[in-house]
Amino acid sequence: MPQSDLPLDQLRTYRSAAEEPEDFDQFWAKTLAETRGHALGARFTPVPTALSTLEVFDVTFAGFGGHPVKGWLVLPAGTAEPLPVVVEYLGYGGGRGLPHAHLLWGSAGFAHFVMDTRGQGAAWNGGDTPDPVGSASAFPGFMTRGIEDPYAYYYRRLFGDAVRAVEAARAHPLVDAARTAVAGASQGGGIALAVAGLVPDLVAVAPDVPFLCDFPRATVITARQPYREIGLYLRTYRDRAEDVRRTLGYFDGVHFAARASAPALFSVALEDETCPPSTVFAAFNAYAPEEKAIEVYDFNDHEGGGDYQKAAQLSWLPGKLTA
Repeated sequence: MPQSDLPLDQLRTYRSAAEEPEDFDQFWAKTLAETRGHALGARFTPVPTALSTLEVFDVTFAGFGGHPVKGWLVLPAGTAEPLPVVVEYLGYGGGRGLPHAHLLWGSAGFAHFVMDTRGQGAAWNGGDTPDPVGSASAFPGFMTRGIEDPYAYYYRRLFGDAVRAVEAARAHPLVDAARTAVAGASQGGGIALAVAGLVPDLVAVAPDVPFLCDFPRATVITARQPYREIGLYLRTYRDRAEDVRRTLGYFDGVHFAARASAPALFSVALEDETCPPSTVFAAFNAYAPEEKAIEVYDFNDHEGGGDYQKAAQLSWLPGKLTA
């Protein structure tokens, strides 16, 4: 698709009109306190694989509500001293899959913690973490599950899981907790931004074409899923637009970006109709630290930079993790 959003010079100064709830910080403090009220209970079980240069652990930890969340911890084979860790979150509909799908960061010499996504995984890769919490009426997918109340919204549970994933990764004796980065693409990038705003002592954040940003614009500018799930829900529930707007205000990546403290490397694709570039720049322009950069891919859709962006991360992230 050709570019259909704002020109690049306007994107670089664009600011979201998303309204931040007055009790945003209190809401998340209460959510994390509730989540941490359950023992983390991180368990690491060695997994036999044919990966001669990497060691893999099957991870289970208590996420939001004390619900068991799965993950993988991948380490370079023979690791004897604690390593910096990259905690990775996954894209919409996907699960943790199989260990050999996660080779990059372990091969680069780092610990790599991959969080499974509750209730997702059937669209690609496969997941192993159910979401035991029900929902009122919702459009098929995850965007409108519990959307009538921020305390019931699906992403409250998922963001709670994501913070606990950092804590679970840091609980392993071969992980250097002081050198933790978070990363992810699309939904994973949006989750990484949320964690950046909720965990104050990260050393780096790498959101790739991030989703879950600038909801007021995203929900009206693109006809693609998953944002379109919200519009289709409101097509039926015409009287709930204000409640939906209020709920989404607690989960907008723009507000988390404003609270972040770690250096960041973003990416954006100017032909992206799944996560329109203005929504990505809304989060980037709101991102609080001065030490931030964004890779721009002029002729790409939601695949973004693909392996080119991985190469950019491989050039940038080690300097943050080993400093």
